[in-house]
Order: sequence, then C-alpha cells, then structure tokens
Amino acid sequence: MQFFDTHAHIGLIYDDPIKQLRVVQEAKQAQVTRIVSICNSLHDFTKVYNNLKSVSGVYHAVGVAPSEVMTPGKDWIKTIEEGLKKPNVVALGEMGLDYYRKFGDKRSQIELFITQLDLADKYDMPVIIHNRDAGEDVLDILSDHLPEAGGVLHCYSEDGAYAKKACDLNLYFSFAGNLTYRNARNLHETVLNVPIDRILIESESPFMVPAEFRNHRNMPAYVPSTAKFLAEMLDMDLEELADQLWKNSCKFFRLPE
Repeated sequence: MQFFDTHAHIGLIYDDPIKQLRVVQEAKQAQVTRIVSICNSLHDFTKVYNNLKSVSGVYHAVGVAPSEVMTPGKDWIKTIEEGLKKPNVVALGEMGLDYYRKFGDKRSQIELFITQLDLADKYDMPVIIHNRDAGEDVLDILSDHLPEAGGVLHCYSEDGAYAKKACDLNLYFSFAGNLTYRNARNLHETVLNVPIDRILIESESPFMVPAEFRNHRNMPAYVPSTAKFLAEMLDMDLEELADQLWKNSCKFFRLPE
C-alpha cells in the first residue's frame, strides 16, 4: 500500500534543505512514496526544486498563487515557462482566486489566473486551483479557460452542489486534513457525491493538519490519516481506496503507476 501526497508546501514546512529531505524520508516511512511540492512563490519554487530535484518520488508544480498577485517577480511568465521544461515538473500552480484575504484587487487576481490557465493550455499541463471565497468566479473562468489537460480543485472547500457543477468540467477534487474535522459537513457531503475516480488526497502541509495530529505542524507523512478517514466515510477497505487514489493521482499528473 502506498500513498500520493498531491499538494505539499515543503518550502513552508522548513527552509533548511536537510530538513526538507527529512520531510520526504519520513513521508516514505509512512508509505507516502510520492509528493508534489507546491511553491508559494517563484523564488520558493527555485529553492525547493534545486534542493530536491534529484530525490526520487518528489515532483514539482510551478506557478504564482493569488497571494503573490502584487509581487509575482520580474519576468514571471518567462520563469514559469522555464520551470515547466524542467524534469519532474508536472503541473502549473497553484493558481486561482482568494477573496478572503483580499490580495490586491479582484481584477488583478483574475488576470493573473487567466494568464496562467492560458500558459497551461499552451504547454499542455494540468493546473492546481486555489479557491477561497471565490467559487462562482473560479468556476466561470474555468468554464472558458480550463486547459485540455484538466485541473484539480485543491483543498476542496465548497459543497456537493458546487462539486456537481464542477464535474461537468475536467476537474478533480483533492481533500486535505480538514476533511477529518467534525464540522466539515460540506466536505463530507461532497465525498459521498463525486465519482471515486475524480478524488485525490493531499496534506496541504504545513496547514490543514488531520484531527488525529491536532497541535502539530502538518506533514506529508500524515496523509494516511486523512485516507483512513476517507475510507471509513466511503465504507471502503483502506488498501482498496489507497490503490484508487494512487491511480487517480498518476493519471492526473501523467505519471506511470
């Protein structure tokens, strides 16, 4: 049995390269044998990529999150394009909209989002979508600009009705440790009403720690805890679910099983 952490901010867990390597090693000891490292900024991407580029089982995404809308960096489009050509870079992101924190203004966030979706289409790459309090705009934009390679609504936070609409597009749904919270009824409703072959799992580390590890900094090694909770919700054997999640993740990121 093995697990695939589809979204981990390794550079936010630790800045030190030795500690980053330890995060990966501890994950593998917990049967989390593949991780997609998500950059918080393009500077973060460069640092973490160089630290872990030769580590087996670690893949990378490159992009500009809505939190960086005002400071994406000089020649940021060129930086993304160069990043997409590197070995083991498997997606563009994370990208999207965040109206909760009010980074910049809505127009700037939308322009940044659409530009990256168009880049993903140009390079035939899947996208990792951030959505916080912007669900309607996110879905409207994806309806027009989602690349053929598809996307994943990471750390899914909407309800089942929203997921039903999203299912009409080539979108996956990724669940993090907040799925294990008792008050996450919208997520519990969603997992029972989306196709099993559209579900991914993630740590979203160092955030969204599973309930079992409350008061700890979240780690990729904790992904099995979320998987166990999900298996119980779906009334599935954990090993059977792990195999399905693995296949889904490999298909989405276009990796061999």
